[in-house]
Amino acid sequence: MIAAQPHSKCAGFGLLEVLVAMVILLSGLLGLAGLLTRSQQFEMESYQRSQALILLQDMVDRINANRKVAACYAITTNATNGTPYLGANSTVTPACSSGTAAQFARANDDLSTWNNMLSGSAEIQGGANVGAMIGARGCIRQTAADTYLILVTWQGLGKTVAPSVGLACANTTYGDEAQRRVVSTTINIANLL
Repeated sequence: MIAAQPHSKCAGFGLLEVLVAMVILLSGLLGLAGLLTRSQQFEMESYQRSQALILLQDMVDRINANRKVAACYAITTNATNGTPYLGANSTVTPACSSGTAAQFARANDDLSTWNNMLSGSAEIQGGANVGAMIGARGCIRQTAADTYLILVTWQGLGKTVAPSVGLACANTTYGDEAQRRVVSTTINIANLL
């Protein structure tokens, strides 16, 4: 007959090792999930910035193509608050009458088209415009004779540093200025006689 073996002091260590390994594995998976979430947030921020740059360049091209009535594009009159603006929740109706009838009609059409693009009309899903950034708005301000500042602003997903005072476009419309993102450019219209 076989004698019973006494319990060793190592009994239960296999189960404890498995539990420790599972805790380490779970903490690693939680870290990976957090990294994936941040990666998706950065991807969305990058996508929004690239869309804003496309819209910014679009307006630069429109103004350059109709430069004789560039002043018609300067819709933003309040440099402190960045109002009025085009895009999300805009009530501005372009109404320029400078230059020839064809020139001001083109300027008004350009502003209306840009307003629609800022509002996301390029892509419609479920009856809603989803083709632009979150809360996209655009401002065009004349800063000097033949010099124009074009801004596109939108709401970011997280907080960063608030844009500088000189980049006023739709200020205080996003709740927290640290979530407002802005891209801008200045164009000088040459006087080509």
